[in-house]
Amino acid sequence: MVGFGKQLRELQNPDWEPYYINYKMMKNKMKCYLQVQGASEEEKSSIRRQFTKLLDWQIEKIVLFLLEQQGYLAARLRALGEERETVKENMDPIHVSGCVDAYQAVGMELLKLLHFVEINATGIRKILKKFDKRAAYRLTDYYVASRSNHPYSQLQQVFRHVGIGAMVGALTRSLGELKNETKSMYDEPAGFHVEDPIIHSIKAAQERLTNSTSFLKFMAKHVQFDKEDELPRAADDIIGEQYHLASLLLNLGNTFLYMVNTYIIVPSADKYAYSLGAAPTLCGVIIGSMAVAQLVSSVYFSAWSNKSYFWPLVFSSIVLLVGNILYALAYDLNSLTVLILGRIFCGLGSARAVNRRYISDWVPVKKRLQASAGFVSASALGMAMGPALAGFFEVKKPFLGVTLSSNTLPGWVMAVSWLVYLMLLWIGFKEPIRNEVREEVPPPFATPGSWRARRHKQGKITQPLLEESRDINGINYEELGNDSSDDSEKSKAPAKSLVEAYKLLTTPVKVQLLIYFMLKYAMEILLSESSVITAYYFNWSTRAVALFLALLGLTVLPVNYLVGSYISNMFEDRQILFASEVLTCLGIMVCFAGPVPYTAAQYVTGALITFVAAEVLEGVNLSLLSKVMSARLARGTYNNGLLSTEAGTFARVVADGTITLAGYLGNSLLLNVTLAPTLIIGIVSLIATSYSYNSLF
Repeated sequence: MVGFGKQLRELQNPDWEPYYINYKMMKNKMKCYLQVQGASEEEKSSIRRQFTKLLDWQIEKIVLFLLEQQGYLAARLRALGEERETVKENMDPIHVSGCVDAYQAVGMELLKLLHFVEINATGIRKILKKFDKRAAYRLTDYYVASRSNHPYSQLQQVFRHVGIGAMVGALTRSLGELKNETKSMYDEPAGFHVEDPIIHSIKAAQERLTNSTSFLKFMAKHVQFDKEDELPRAADDIIGEQYHLASLLLNLGNTFLYMVNTYIIVPSADKYAYSLGAAPTLCGVIIGSMAVAQLVSSVYFSAWSNKSYFWPLVFSSIVLLVGNILYALAYDLNSLTVLILGRIFCGLGSARAVNRRYISDWVPVKKRLQASAGFVSASALGMAMGPALAGFFEVKKPFLGVTLSSNTLPGWVMAVSWLVYLMLLWIGFKEPIRNEVREEVPPPFATPGSWRARRHKQGKITQPLLEESRDINGINYEELGNDSSDDSEKSKAPAKSLVEAYKLLTTPVKVQLLIYFMLKYAMEILLSESSVITAYYFNWSTRAVALFLALLGLTVLPVNYLVGSYISNMFEDRQILFASEVLTCLGIMVCFAGPVPYTAAQYVTGALITFVAAEVLEGVNLSLLSKVMSARLARGTYNNGLLSTEAGTFARVVADGTITLAGYLGNSLLLNVTLAPTLIIGIVSLIATSYSYNSLF
């Protein structure tokens, strides 16, 4: 096995060797510090101070050299700019060609500088990670928290490479002018096509160094996938052989139908409960019983997806088919028990863990962003489609011995939908062949050269693994930093139970899970009680409630587009997180009923602010959660996706229970009694966010 220290030496520019992080020295110092057995708190604090001073010095050395090189390249670009203006006057081909070559030479120097930054950024991350694994206490959280927001932070310079973007712009614009390109790069800022291979390589290197901010990548943040840099995966060419578009669409279809199934009953659940002799506020139990069952189904579907995707989806469809039939029959059987049992069955059929896992494991890297964005879009459209369909069910007539009405039609329509889906699934879904992949997957931390040689000996394909991750110098950054020759198996093993997973949660992770609980709680309170609240205050019909909820659901995609394409380019994730929490609390406060007459405009305004802010909050929250979560929680059954799903589902259960309990106080108090704990949880999450803000990096 090749350690990171050796990889770093092999990838270094020899002329710049003194300015790279001295990884070997840092690792040796760390070993000396950690040889102290049974260190007291005072000794641990002293070790932290000494080690962080060493790391500070290393980072300062890197940053000062980086700034020196940036100044040198900026001066060259300025001189070339003057030469370019002279060349443009006569456009002599020889002079133009020489000027282009000069710009490309600067581009090569800039690319080397980006490689320098990338290697050092990886070295900093690896040495902190190694310290955390070997010590009985963590250093990373303290180090990042104390340095990330400081006005003179040098750590920010490494990870944000300030100034390089301006030089990339100057190169792109100048080469475009010299090549007589008709459009300026400013005409198409989001998708400017660069023909020059140097610019293409620079942009690829920049992409690896920065957080993604495009719309598709922001949408993908809503989906908790495994951390790809921590896991050995099948080569993308092997995944490509297994990729099946029809199977992906059927997988997304399951997501869409499940969200329709979840929200199609919301506009009519209170009236259904009343028709069976129960209080309208029992709609909280009817809606929440599905979430209770999902707490259980999330675990076994997550475990099942380790072995299969097809059979879990088949089982999900059958259980949902049965659940919706029971829900629809409850009216003619005049049984509240059957009604709730039907919703429990629907919750037991929640296969969202399988939907996420399939995209993560069996969609090629180049298509994974689109697929994950499709997952979020399917969920959003399902959320809007469910209530919209319910608005067309205002009928009541017998058919083949059963009653078709606004209460029962959601169940019958979804039962037919799941039956059709089950047939399509049986015909069109292709189960990936896992055994073939196991043979092709390189062993953990194998180097590219050794694995290709081994595959060559076995007579297998010899093309490089994950070729798209290589730059023009042949450096494979997917393999960079996989130094675990001294990592114990225990430090890499996935959690084996929810209890063990909980023990791995750090304070920042717990805060993010609290925020996820808060936003799901707020959204569930808003949606589940909407039919009761609007009927009491505004006398809205089922159709009016359905239209209102559908319009709320339709805000998801445009709002995410706005945040993903613009807002996330201007602000950090943690800034957007905090602002979204504030807006969520503000929306809740607007919804409160006061001494003045309560109006539909006030309710709709407050609901819209709360829903939109919570939706934005979800994407940013899951993005930050994936960054601060332990690598051990990026794999196995009890992974970060399951933990966030359980937190959100538990929030829905508590919210629906709150609605039912508050209903005993009467409809006049329902709104304020349910909003009060929502606001309290929101304020607590704001305080917790402030406490952990500096560690959200």
